[in-house]
Amino acid sequence: MLVRVSSSSVQAAPRGTRTDNALEVRHLTVSYRSAPVLWEVSCSFPAGQLSAIVGPNGAGKSTLLKAALGLVPADAGRVLIDGVEGRDALDRVAYVPQRESVDWDFPITVREVVEMGRYRSAGWFRRVGRADRVIAAECLERVGMANYGRRQIGQLSGGQRQRIFLARALSQRAPVLVMDEPFAGIDARTQADLLALLGELRDDGTSVVVVHHDMAQVRAAFDWALLLNVRALGCGPTEEVLTPDALREAYGADASWVG
Repeated sequence: MLVRVSSSSVQAAPRGTRTDNALEVRHLTVSYRSAPVLWEVSCSFPAGQLSAIVGPNGAGKSTLLKAALGLVPADAGRVLIDGVEGRDALDRVAYVPQRESVDWDFPITVREVVEMGRYRSAGWFRRVGRADRVIAAECLERVGMANYGRRQIGQLSGGQRQRIFLARALSQRAPVLVMDEPFAGIDARTQADLLALLGELRDDGTSVVVVHHDMAQVRAAFDWALLLNVRALGCGPTEEVLTPDALREAYGADASWVG
């Protein structure tokens, strides 16, 4: 989408049209208190692929996703989601934020959380209908949480919470899924289950973009990678981007683990 957009500048592709890139960023610059967090970042993530955004702490990984979704202001640049610019682009993407950004004490059930993903389709001021509830139930089933619908979200483990918010994103039926650190703070078995599910979604045609920190997992399972440290240091097939030299450039003294 355009960082600053007027109604006349929106260019929407017909819904259902397959584009080459799920997410495309052009010369994106974001700053906090005059300090650049992202500087002239240009990158693209191909449609129908499992893509990772990697880089050291403070590299701007989460900021890139939030700026692409209009959750933080950008100083300059353009973003296209599934080939669409402007407000209409948000209909093409589902977002799973970091778990730390969620109020887990809020009195809402698992089923109600997942049904929230249907609000945009049903209308924000209308109750979800039977068809929407069926979709939500199918998504809970897909993430292995069908028996937890009446639980309050605060009663769930970290891995269960992540599954629920993935189910909410899936219920939006968007062609692009973006996730911010979905593997953080969950056990190894849940990580493996989640990674397998993301692979299935990719194979079904969903474009998946994930902020991730486990370099071995990215190398083993992800098709595409952006190596980021304020600037884009590389973007392309994972094995071509995550080379030892590139990782040393990104991580500096923290790159002693690079093999």
